[in-house]
Amino acid sequence: MKNLVLQLAALLAVTSLFTGCAAANKGCAAATASFSNLPANSDPQLVGGQVAENFLARAFRTNKPAGFIVYPEVCAAFGALRFADAMGNAELKQKLVNRFAVVLQPEHKILIPAGGHVDLSVFGVVPLEMYLLNGDTNLLAVGLSLADAQWKAPLTNGLTRETRWWVDDAWMVGSLQIQAYRATKDARYADHVTTQLAAYLDKLQEPNGLFHHGPEAPFYWGRGNGWVAAALAEVLQSLPPEHPKYKRLMAGYKKMMAGLKACQAPSGLWRQLLDDPAAWEETSSTGMFTYAMIVGVKHGWLDAAEYGDCARRGWIALCGKIDGQGNLRDICVGTNQSKEKQFYLDRPRFTGDLHGQAPVLWCAWALVEK
Repeated sequence: MKNLVLQLAALLAVTSLFTGCAAANKGCAAATASFSNLPANSDPQLVGGQVAENFLARAFRTNKPAGFIVYPEVCAAFGALRFADAMGNAELKQKLVNRFAVVLQPEHKILIPAGGHVDLSVFGVVPLEMYLLNGDTNLLAVGLSLADAQWKAPLTNGLTRETRWWVDDAWMVGSLQIQAYRATKDARYADHVTTQLAAYLDKLQEPNGLFHHGPEAPFYWGRGNGWVAAALAEVLQSLPPEHPKYKRLMAGYKKMMAGLKACQAPSGLWRQLLDDPAAWEETSSTGMFTYAMIVGVKHGWLDAAEYGDCARRGWIALCGKIDGQGNLRDICVGTNQSKEKQFYLDRPRFTGDLHGQAPVLWCAWALVEK
């Protein structure tokens, strides 16, 4: 009886997610069909709430020697804040805001990264998100200082001096600059992010739509590709369609989604090395790809009949890897580039690492957001 009640609650919750879709969202009806009737353990409201509460209970994840907050913490906080807002959960949102407030206290200024590197500058995403939620101009100033510094004295090709040609950069740069655009509507931030992402697409995207990890690593590492997929979906949600580089980014996004669809495992997950059937199934990349596809289906960029099932299976498989405490399993540890394929296949697997917790929250937000 208890299981039946949970299933009915999940069905009602998920069905209600899409009743308020705006008419302009041409993917709305198709998304409703793709993401309705989910299993009880895949209800995005329940899963997102559990993972957000799990995040709240943690201490800040910081760089051990220096003491500043590191990017996996930023990615998870960003997802939790947006999820709480989309749910209309004022209590959860306030808890998240209160958790972050300590960072702004003078005695804790060490927690704020100095910037100057993509993994440090991305910190600005969180204060900008909080500004968008509560209008606190002090938070706006913190976020914009990092976004502006990222483009101080750019390269002659218009790219940030933080450019490394690592695929991870797509998210680290893309999410910060599009957040600055959301917060200000200043076109220069849109120009920054589109210039950067278009250059990465032109230089790094392979004919199959996927990306090697970086200049020293000719392998289709899962989470590396996840950063790109999530970045493109994130930026295209807010980039005006009339922007000169919108079509270039959309073309790169669709090409990548086709490549990802072709290498999804029968389980619904994606693998540590995307094109290697013997590689282990990895969850942080699965969360990022699922997020990118949910966004594409709901916005009508992707055909729901073709991609809705991919996103649905990815989400259900991802939820099947979450334990009773809200910890995701089978997350690849932080990984630098390597010229050796076996290096990637042998990477340790973590449970509850924020590299994986974050994209679960992104997916939950994308599913409940109207």
